[in-house]
Amino acid sequence: VADFQTLLEMQRELLDMSDDANDEGTNSLMSDYIRAQEKLVWMYNSYLG
Repeated sequence: VADFQTLLEMQRELLDMSDDANDEGTNSLMSDYIRAQEKLVWMYNSYLG
């Protein structure tokens, strides 16, 4: 789970870079992907207790 959180941090940095570059396509794609990854991490944390 910790590795997923590390990846999420990196993905959020990419999201910030795409926002700075006004790249709406990448921004939208990464936002959706990050949302799905956050849900996955939440489910793993809930399952593992």
